[in-house]
Amino acid sequence: MPARRPVVVAVIAVVVLAVGVLVWWRGGSGEPSTSAAAEALTPSRSSTVPSSAELVYERVDGPSRTVVRDQDGDVVAVFTDDARTVLVNGPRRTFSEPAATPAKVNTSAWVRLSPQPWRAGAENDAWFRDWFAAARLDTSPDVLEVAAQYIAGAPAETDAKGVRFRGDASFGPVKASGAGRQEQSDFYDYLGVPWQFPGGPSVRPEQSRYGAVDCSGYVRLVFGYRLGMPLLGTNTAGPGLPRRAYALSRFGPGVQLVADEGRRATDYGVLQPGDLVFFEVEDDPDTLDHVGIYLGLDDRGKHRFISSRERVNGPTMGDVGGTSLLDDGGHYSKAWRSARRL
Repeated sequence: MPARRPVVVAVIAVVVLAVGVLVWWRGGSGEPSTSAAAEALTPSRSSTVPSSAELVYERVDGPSRTVVRDQDGDVVAVFTDDARTVLVNGPRRTFSEPAATPAKVNTSAWVRLSPQPWRAGAENDAWFRDWFAAARLDTSPDVLEVAAQYIAGAPAETDAKGVRFRGDASFGPVKASGAGRQEQSDFYDYLGVPWQFPGGPSVRPEQSRYGAVDCSGYVRLVFGYRLGMPLLGTNTAGPGLPRRAYALSRFGPGVQLVADEGRRATDYGVLQPGDLVFFEVEDDPDTLDHVGIYLGLDDRGKHRFISSRERVNGPTMGDVGGTSLLDDGGHYSKAWRSARRL
């Protein structure tokens, strides 16, 4: 595995464990503290979850979606038309990366993928009842926690075949010039396994890219390989996640929340945790070339995301080489162009 980014100084993090809190941290080049890893605590949900008979299903626009409320009017879940991403309200967790930012994201949002895209009235479908009952009690890793499993210092884990499927990820190998790091590291490069795309190319990982994912490769690793969304080997429309950021924005599954109009986006109100946010940060003003996963509001009231970036050599929610924010007037804030809910 490539050496992890030395630009982030080592931090001795004192992690206070509390029931229902999940702490996500960034360490230095040493071994991570297992108590601070994403799996350190598995929050328990209340045993007084209201029955489905007590729930109210409300239709809302902008985007079209079904908001599920309990008998007190509190939001239980949000299902968006044409998307599989579901927001389920659960135990609060705290995501943080103290070596890269003092900010924290305290959230009760758990982001799950439903078996099929939502449509109005699907609460009456046969698949929904059992799936939703289980999802409301589920505390296994969701989209946000899986995303946390690739930051600096995250512990590695292998499957029964010996494939390391999680752990500290880099961005890519150093360029031949020595200035910067190479893009084009996909999920199969991180895994170090060959991959056959359905109806498409067969690819083999490059040894120099083992353990690395660029920004769109990171999204494909989290949503595709780990959580089961179909993966495409092309940058065209199809039943799955295309390869590059611009193609994910234009052709990706789900629903486009914010269209790319060639200028800075400011539609913060349509976002929910787990949404993809897209940026134009390089030379071509007409091409979206960066993508991240929206985390929600941080403890300073700012809209924060996580993405795999060259400057810090891998996934980060931190502020090294530019704040990971959509609304502070910084580099990425000014470059934000569009958003999609998968």
